[in-house]
Amino acid sequence: MAVEFLSGEQAGYGAFVGAPSRTELERYFFLDDADLEAVQAKRRAHNRLGYAVQLTSVRYLGRFMPDPRQVPAEVAEYLAEQLEIADPSCLKEYGERDGTARSHAGEIQEAGGWRDFAEVSAELSQWLDARAWTTGDGPKALFDAAAG
Repeated sequence: MAVEFLSGEQAGYGAFVGAPSRTELERYFFLDDADLEAVQAKRRAHNRLGYAVQLTSVRYLGRFMPDPRQVPAEVAEYLAEQLEIADPSCLKEYGERDGTARSHAGEIQEAGGWRDFAEVSAELSQWLDARAWTTGDGPKALFDAAAG
C-alpha cells in the first residue's frame, strides 16, 4: 500500500517513535486500580512489568507490539515505579517462555474488548469508502479518521 502521502507522525502510527512525553506517560501509561489488580495477579516481576507494558502500549499505539521488550526505557521505568519494581531491566526476561506474552495479550484483548484487525477490516473498508464519497476528505484526513 502506498503511504507517501502520510505525514511523519502518521507513518509512525502503531509504533513508538521516540519516548512518550511526560503528559503521554501520565495519560496512557498510568495504572489505575483495575489495572493494578490484573497486573498483580502475575507472579514474577518481569511478567508483571511485561503485562503492564502490553496493557498500556495497546492503549497508546492501538495495537500490540510484536516484542513488548522493545518499549522505550522511559515507559518501562514509569511502569516499574508504579509497580514498585526496583529494576525495570527485568523486562528483558519477559516472554522468554514461549507463549507468555501471547497469552497475556489474549487476556488483555478479551478484558478490554479489543478486536483483531482481521475481524473488522471489511467493516473499516466500507466505512472509509462511504466517508470518502460523502465528505470529500483526502487521504491524510481519512487515515486520521480511521486511526481514531
